[in-house]
Amino acid sequence: MKNDTLDIIRTRRSVRQYKATPVEADKLEAVLQAGTYAPTSRGKQAPYIVAVENAALKERLARMNAEVMGVTSNPYYDAPVYILVFAPADANNPIQDGSCILENMMLAAHALGLASCWIHREKEMFATDEGKALMAEMGLPEGLMGIGALSLGYADGPLPEAKPRKEDYYRIIR
Repeated sequence: MKNDTLDIIRTRRSVRQYKATPVEADKLEAVLQAGTYAPTSRGKQAPYIVAVENAALKERLARMNAEVMGVTSNPYYDAPVYILVFAPADANNPIQDGSCILENMMLAAHALGLASCWIHREKEMFATDEGKALMAEMGLPEGLMGIGALSLGYADGPLPEAKPRKEDYYRIIR
């Protein structure tokens, strides 16, 4: 079946090498807005989305994430933009809500010619005293948990090939 949306879903890949080229403001806004149209539990729109282009803050985030991961490399792959997603820890479905937001943004990025990669460990990063202080510095309310993040920018090289789908991935029971 041929469909632009299905083609975007089929061809999106995680990218781990980015050009230093900044992301245009209108494209960043479009990606962020796509996140706001993700479904959320009871339609409450409880999560928060924070895009970070500030070099000093990106260095701080990379260090915090690397410490959780136990590496010294940049877990955000030196992308021009890091997008963080938070949700109230006491929300009905914070992880599901934030995950839907992250997926919407990855698909929108791909549709706009941008590359992205889902980054983990924000839950651990923002559960620390440093993470809580950083959320306050970013003007976020108390009681949030980190859900995940995206690295965002232009791919430095071709997109990876899709891995073959396993044969018994889904079933139809009629």
